[in-house]
This record gives sequence, C-alpha cells and structure tokens, in this order.
Amino acid sequence: MRWRRSALAVLVACAVAVPLAGAARPQVPAPSPAVVAGPSAANLDAVYAANRANAEEAARMAAEYGDRRRAGADRALAGRQLLDFDGRGAGLVTEVLGDLAHADRVAVLVPGSDTGIDTYGRFRAAALALHERLGTRAAVVAWLGYETPATVSATAATTDRAEEAAPELRRLVGDLRDVAGPGARISLLCHSYGSVVCAEAADGLDVDDIALLGSPGTGSDTAAGLRTRARIWAARGADDWVGNVPHLSVGLLGTTVGFGTDPVSPAFGARVFAAGDGGHSDYFDPGSTSLANLTRIVLGETRAVTS
Repeated sequence: MRWRRSALAVLVACAVAVPLAGAARPQVPAPSPAVVAGPSAANLDAVYAANRANAEEAARMAAEYGDRRRAGADRALAGRQLLDFDGRGAGLVTEVLGDLAHADRVAVLVPGSDTGIDTYGRFRAAALALHERLGTRAAVVAWLGYETPATVSATAATTDRAEEAAPELRRLVGDLRDVAGPGARISLLCHSYGSVVCAEAADGLDVDDIALLGSPGTGSDTAAGLRTRARIWAARGADDWVGNVPHLSVGLLGTTVGFGTDPVSPAFGARVFAAGDGGHSDYFDPGSTSLANLTRIVLGETRAVTS
C-alpha cells in the first residue's frame, strides 16, 4: 500500500508539467455555439441545421487562421447530425447516428481522455461500428460533451473533470427523452475516464444500462453506491493496460487521487461481461467479443451477454 501511494504521488507530480506546458499554445478561433432551443422531435432538424452552420463557420475561421487540420475536422462535422457543437478550444461535439426521433434503442458513447475535435475520428469510428451492429431502429449518440483530461496529467487521476461533466451528461439524457420519447431504452457505454463521468452522473439518471469499459474505477466502492436503477455492467480486455493501475483512492495535496474499487472485481458488484483479448482502445472493434456483448446490452438482450 505504501509504495502504491508513493507511485501515485510521483505520477501526479510529474504530470503537472504537461497541462502547464500546453496552456501557452494559441487557441484556434471559432464562433460561440449556436443558440437553439432544447431538442425535441418537432425541432430536431432545425437543431441539426443550426449546429451544422456553426461547424461550417468554425471551419472557415480555422482555415483563415491557418490550421488546416482543424478546418478539415470542422468541415467534416458540418455535414453530420449534430445536437451540439462548440469549436472553441479542444472542442465539444454531440453527434447522432441514425434516426433519433424514431429510435426505440439509444446508445450514448462517453469517451475517455485525450478526445477532442482533432482526435474525434477515432471516437466516431467506435460509434459507427456499434451503429452498424444495432440496425435501423437504434440510434447512437457520440457524446464529446466535456473537456476530457490528458492521459498523462493530474486531472486524469481525479474526479474533477467528471464532476464538471456530470450535469451536462444528465442534461443530454433529458434531451434524449424529449426527442426519442419515454419508452426508448437508453444505455450509457462509458470508456476509460468516461466511466468516471458516468458514475458521477448516475444518481437517479433515467437510463436502463451503464457499461463501464476499461474503467480505472468510478469513485464508488460498489455498484450500489452509484444510486441508479440502471443495470451496471463492467468489462476489461485481457490486454488492457488499465488492469495494471492501482485501484485505490489516496488523499494528496488537498484532493483525492485514484478511483477506488476495480469495477470488474467481485467486490464492486457489477455484471461483468467478456471483452476478449483486446487492449484499451479495442472495445468497439468490428467482430470483437466486447462489441457483440455491447450490442446485446443496448438491444436489451441481457440474457445473451457472455461472461
């Protein structure tokens, strides 16, 4: 226990330099987010159109600034179904795959660290792989709705970013209920640090299932401690490096470092399902055991989930 505490302290001390070094980098200019009413089945097309226009304007401003990479990423997003878009800073995006207004199954993907507009493609690929498996009656929401921490940083070892993100995730779920209707089945699929976000938002959240993938912990000792009616699932691939992370919480420099009980351990009490031999970024790989099980969870075929 003593050496693990020391290791965590060294990790945090070394990581502090990373966000400080990045703070001086110039920010690509972008417009303020579009001002739109909360989405509903009636105004969904108008919401999509307003956010597409905002992404197109962000692409123009990034191109004038000389950032061709960001301009290209913004331009690609301008052709998609966006519930939200904010091109400022690392960027925030909520993209819908499928017909949300008529979906009876909705899966929300919540990403982990190092995810922004510049790296959005890999996150979207996971959403696309799941959507292809689910079929036309389901919608997938790729929710990059919070400022994700850098993997090697002090923020990645605390719940601070998750606490900031939780109200936004709760708002999203409320919006989805307004659009898809109260009868739709909603699942949260939460990867890595995203599982900490889902745990912070879970209390009383109107969702059916929460799946924790490659989770470093949730900040709760048990699944019951999340205070949700949703079924709690957990999985970790055999080659996922998160399995080597110490699962404990340590008071350090006025904050709590670490996220406590391992979600795939019997002590946590989640429904553990098979994820195959994949690594930390492989949970949505086409043909994988984990993707097959996630599809069953979203569709409500819970008895078919393999462990």
